[in-house]
Amino acid sequence: MSEAHDGFEKATAGRRGGGRVGVTYKYFGAPDRATAARVPTALGPGGLGLDAGELGSLGRLGDLMETSGSPNGHLSTKIKPETMSAMVLTGIQGVPLHQVPPLELVVLHPDYAVVQLPHTVVEPLRKADETELGAAAFIWSTVPDRRGPRDAFVIYSMLHEWQDFANRLHDAGHQLYCLVWP
Repeated sequence: MSEAHDGFEKATAGRRGGGRVGVTYKYFGAPDRATAARVPTALGPGGLGLDAGELGSLGRLGDLMETSGSPNGHLSTKIKPETMSAMVLTGIQGVPLHQVPPLELVVLHPDYAVVQLPHTVVEPLRKADETELGAAAFIWSTVPDRRGPRDAFVIYSMLHEWQDFANRLHDAGHQLYCLVWP
């Protein structure tokens, strides 16, 4: 499986016509689909891009993820929401990969899309214990092109970040969405 297929593709840092090249995924919370649909327009065209900040101290995890400083803010990553769903359901719930449900499309616009991660993904993530997170990380570290235990630890840390973020959103009465833009 190539990096582009397993969701760990690297967004390129080059420019194309003054814009970004690659795809970025910004996970965020909203109380409902209507509010989530308004997030991209509320941010405005300049708000869709993210400043990655100082991520070098996080090592490989910093290459994959950035979290904002606010308690409910956003979580940005280069991991596709489809891959996140698959990691949770196959690694934690034992669901066969071909049975992972599709994401729920909220908005499809020429410049971006907003998808909702289903409750069937978010709840197992929120409720997973250390053993389940570790097992999921190990399973996903064994796909081709991964580097074994080092990637397992990175994935484990990433799942923990997602779990913490999902719990903060749940406590705030929000659902988990993802803004996707090139």
